[in-house]
Amino acid sequence: MGTPTDTDATHSMDPLPTPATQAGREGLAALLANPGKAVVGLDFDGTLAPIVADPEQARAHPEAVPALAALAPRIASVAVVTGRPAGVAVRYGGFAGVPGLEHLLVLGHYGAERWDAVSGEVSAPAPHPGVAAVRAELPGVLDRVGAWQGTWIEEKGRAVAVHTRRAEDPQAAFEALRAPLADLAHRHGLIVEPGRLVLELRPPGMDKGVALLSYVHEIGASAVLYAGDDLGDLPAFDAVDTLRTEGVPGLLVCSGSDEVTQLRDRADLVVNGPEGVVGLLRGLAAQLA
Repeated sequence: MGTPTDTDATHSMDPLPTPATQAGREGLAALLANPGKAVVGLDFDGTLAPIVADPEQARAHPEAVPALAALAPRIASVAVVTGRPAGVAVRYGGFAGVPGLEHLLVLGHYGAERWDAVSGEVSAPAPHPGVAAVRAELPGVLDRVGAWQGTWIEEKGRAVAVHTRRAEDPQAAFEALRAPLADLAHRHGLIVEPGRLVLELRPPGMDKGVALLSYVHEIGASAVLYAGDDLGDLPAFDAVDTLRTEGVPGLLVCSGSDEVTQLRDRADLVVNGPEGVVGLLRGLAAQLA
């Protein structure tokens, strides 16, 4: 059994892993060479926070905030890019009022909301009217499909999500709901975003890629790292590829998952879930100290 001394020593070392691709190595080198112009973008669920059966019980890895507080002052910005409401991500992440996180912001609802640590306030446009209509009809749809047992409806303010992780057959329930929920979303001008045993109904026009690309352009970053774990992170991976064509080096990190392989196949670097992401953040902070 390890002792506290063993743990501290391991954490202090946290060597930076070497990306598997040339583009990834160039992205990491650019970040380290000019950290004051670098953005580190991070998904929340599955990346900073372990996946749990009840999304309301999700919390950031206990060592995530200390790692972020060590890294954030050394780079231009840490951007948490999430489908959750910004305020919820701030609460579940424990980001508010933490010394060292002045360079952190949360782009919630795929960038429709923004919270920054300096002001502590959320800015956002008016919600899409289709979300309220979908919310009202959703129980009837689930009832007709016979998918109530074990499903979980998550209210997200500007979106609504149906989780099947707790169903008797999670994957079968997920597949049974795809077409009915796509039809419901279409009728009210929304889209369906599939994830890890979750289907989210939300307004079109915003995704993690749009949010990340817009923010990197906004602050004129010269390097970007993005870490995610789910299908909803693929647009952010696409955004990093776009930035590379514009001359902004980037590093794509997959917070490893056996449920979703698409990101793993695209990533320059794969780490072992939120624990691995925390280790990467600590390694970057130590390298830049």
